[in-house]
Amino acid sequence: MSYRFIPGRMYRMPTHFGPSLGPRQGPQGRKFSNFASPKTTMWSVSFLTNRGQLSDLLPPGFTVGAEPVVTVQASYMTEIEWLAGRGYNTLGVSFPAVFTGKRSRASGNFLSVLWENMADPIITGRDDLGFNKIYCELPEPATNQGETHCIAAWMGFKFMDLKVWNLRPLSTREIRAATSRPTGDGMLHYKYIPRTGDWGEADIAYATLTPAATPNRTITEMWRGEGSVDFHQATWEELPTLVDIVNTFHALEIKEYRGAMMAKTIGGKDLSDQRILR
Repeated sequence: MSYRFIPGRMYRMPTHFGPSLGPRQGPQGRKFSNFASPKTTMWSVSFLTNRGQLSDLLPPGFTVGAEPVVTVQASYMTEIEWLAGRGYNTLGVSFPAVFTGKRSRASGNFLSVLWENMADPIITGRDDLGFNKIYCELPEPATNQGETHCIAAWMGFKFMDLKVWNLRPLSTREIRAATSRPTGDGMLHYKYIPRTGDWGEADIAYATLTPAATPNRTITEMWRGEGSVDFHQATWEELPTLVDIVNTFHALEIKEYRGAMMAKTIGGKDLSDQRILR
């Protein structure tokens, strides 16, 4: 006799072994508190670019937001509860956008891609939430003489350099002011799953939203400074599955840099509040 799905429990492939474990469902279905997990250090660099180039990257229903500013953020997480204390690293590229659907309207940063260096969060984030997650190598950053250097690579080919320097620590009041500014409704995504056998057709294609509220996250330290980011033009032989993504970012016009940021945070959320936009 074949197995039956347990109502109210989360599954993802392969389903044959019972409800799936991950950030939103632990052993015996328990939830994770996310008060002290994860511990995150992040570096980001922002720059003003060409509105038309960003518009070309947006799915149906999306338009570029008020100002075409791209933010490239490298994050390094440790002590993650759902990974039993392990960690992983991410690299995201986002920019302001607005989604207007038949019943929904939302504004925020559109996360065009999120590289990660571990399969588990990639699978759970793509399947469950609709994040545009893919894999790359993200070694720990190096800091020398006041400059922090983050890199991203695939099979040994380095395709990105992000550098931050001249960091100035913010006071508690400055941190509060910087984080209290409206950032829209949250993070915008576009979930797409192809229809097996009908290549070019979609089984699923819709926008999703990560609501901005993260009550369990505490920003412990924050710095502002200067920075630069460089995506290196690649050939298909060097990046067989990533070449179009990396070369698109390489081609983005950098009109002017808008500064850099470093922050340390504790806590987060399991993203169970993720929702579809129609």
